[in-house]
Amino acid sequence: MQLTHEENQFERKTFPITLICDHIYFQQNIGSLFRISEAFGVENIVFFGKDIPLTPRKINKTSRSTHLHVPHSVIENFDELHSYLTDHSFEIIALEITSNSKPLKEVMIPFDKKIALLIGSEINGISEELLKISHQIVHINMFGKNSSMNVVQAASIALYEITSL
Repeated sequence: MQLTHEENQFERKTFPITLICDHIYFQQNIGSLFRISEAFGVENIVFFGKDIPLTPRKINKTSRSTHLHVPHSVIENFDELHSYLTDHSFEIIALEITSNSKPLKEVMIPFDKKIALLIGSEINGISEELLKISHQIVHINMFGKNSSMNVVQAASIALYEITSL
């Protein structure tokens, strides 16, 4: 028998993870990122960029009201985001395929630091300026011809891996 949301046995838990969304503008993705963040106990979401469309009515279609439960903020400029990450002593982990990225399974999670997981825009991925300040760059091994996946799918895989360690 399928359990309802109230009947499931999952432990409620929050992890010291902040999801940094680099210029993510598709409202379906924004809503889904709230939903997956709530499911994996993400502490906070930071949307980086100008004019992020946080319209509750449209986001709620995919967020299923989780946008009401996951703390979030918008940071518009790089210097402010860099200060935020530095001031809070985050371990900055970028999820991107680069010439020096390593497989996600090899990510090193320090137990004495909060994690900032950077995910990139639907079109351009993570900006070069954010990659430069990242402590680790990890990718998801893929075995088909396509070398990318939807940002929400990628974030889901990464959050599952990080919260399972």
